[in-house]
Amino acid sequence: MKSSPLVLLLCPLLTVLCAPLPWETMPDEELAKSYLKSFYNFREDNGSAVRRALSPLSQKLSEMQRFFGLEITGTLDPATLEVMRKPRCGVPDGKISAFSIFGDNLKWQKKNLTYRWVDPHRRLRPAVLLGEDPIENYSPDMSQAEVDQSIEMALQVWAGVTPLRFSRVFSGTADIMVSFGRQSHGDLYPFDGPQGTLAHAFAPAPGIGGDAHFDEDELFTFRSEEGQCPHLDAGVPETLGGAPEPVCAATGYVLFLVAAHEFGHSLGLSHSSDPGALMFPIYTHSNPDSFVLPQDDVRGIQSLYGPNPEGPLGPGPEPPTTPDACDSKLVLDAVTTLRGEIYFFKGRFLWRRHTQSSIPQQSLIANFWPGAPDEIDAAVERRSSDRVFLFKDRQVWAFRGYDLVAGYPKSISSFGLPGAVKKVDAALLDEESGKMLFFVDRMLYSYDEATETLEPGFPQRVDRTFPDILGRVTAAFEYRGFAYIYSGPVMFEYSLGSKRLFRLLDNSYFLTCT
Repeated sequence: MKSSPLVLLLCPLLTVLCAPLPWETMPDEELAKSYLKSFYNFREDNGSAVRRALSPLSQKLSEMQRFFGLEITGTLDPATLEVMRKPRCGVPDGKISAFSIFGDNLKWQKKNLTYRWVDPHRRLRPAVLLGEDPIENYSPDMSQAEVDQSIEMALQVWAGVTPLRFSRVFSGTADIMVSFGRQSHGDLYPFDGPQGTLAHAFAPAPGIGGDAHFDEDELFTFRSEEGQCPHLDAGVPETLGGAPEPVCAATGYVLFLVAAHEFGHSLGLSHSSDPGALMFPIYTHSNPDSFVLPQDDVRGIQSLYGPNPEGPLGPGPEPPTTPDACDSKLVLDAVTTLRGEIYFFKGRFLWRRHTQSSIPQQSLIANFWPGAPDEIDAAVERRSSDRVFLFKDRQVWAFRGYDLVAGYPKSISSFGLPGAVKKVDAALLDEESGKMLFFVDRMLYSYDEATETLEPGFPQRVDRTFPDILGRVTAAFEYRGFAYIYSGPVMFEYSLGSKRLFRLLDNSYFLTCT
């Protein structure tokens, strides 16, 4: 058989959690210590009298903050706790870099790999060790066909860009043994219950190497984040396909996305610090039907196995790349404030500049606003109602904090914009005057929040209100009484009251290059 108790005890390639972590109920400091022990090799101070500049806890907090692009404070600040409480992979985080591989260049020495479903609870029983085949194991959250398709799609993500080929076997020992289990599930590395870690996998090696395990206490879904959960008590009746079915009130995790990440570990990749990478440790939802393996992951896996000798199967989208705040030619899609912070948008990404930090944190839009469009055209905050509006084509989404407001998305006609307007390029709100300004091509629309109508005399050319702006406006926001209006990589600073131009700036004035 592929695994044995001896391998489980001694294998140095295990890259998983060492104890259950009920994160949702943990006090902050206990959570931090458990998190850092699991993912950053933190060890409690033994009380040595040797003086240190930083405590072991502070050192590991700094290491974790550096990996996730947070401000390096060495303290357990709110931004750090926020990251710690996000669902993620159970594999420890490695070096701070783009793609990363496990030590000793661990990889498979063959191109044709097999995979198989197994029941983890039977793998160490005497019958198994004597050679009896394990039974197959599925999640009750999804149909067997959906689970099979999710796993096949996840493996093909990697096969599409490498010479690797995967085939399923139904008996014997496969290179990649796949299973669902909860808590103690047969590998001496128990899961932590709902939330926290979603799955873990092992680097290529004899024995348990390559295997992938999924936490059955999570709700796994096929394509959307909502799904059936017959094994949970939290289900609520809802009609699916005309028949009542138990549907989870909680949000689930798309199995394809979780599996594709774990199989990256099974093939030899460690975690990437690129927030746009599939191998970034935190779970991020995206549409499985339009998923394209990001460039960072392509570079990583091809550094181990080389490119697909057959080339791409046909024309398709280019692998997405992560935007760089240091790019002097960067043109932002949108900028807005939210509760005193500033958010900068580009493609699927945003940078979040905290009130107490000059270093912006990069993330995916989906990590902050599940249910928002992947890319947006404009964004604006209405502080009086604690709402932020995100615009895409002729629709607008409203969020209170990070929660979608009931009734949204709506048509942009709810802001008085006529049908001829196909998209909004930028928006800003003057809270003092109660006017919401919309930039569309080279025209400006002014929406009166009190009367809920367009202001008379609009639309008009942008340069009639904001002199010196002759090009198309690409982003805008209000901050401390000033209007900041972007035209490409250039930013204009105006007094919002007098519309007087004060300065010409570039992106790096607010979006710091680090």
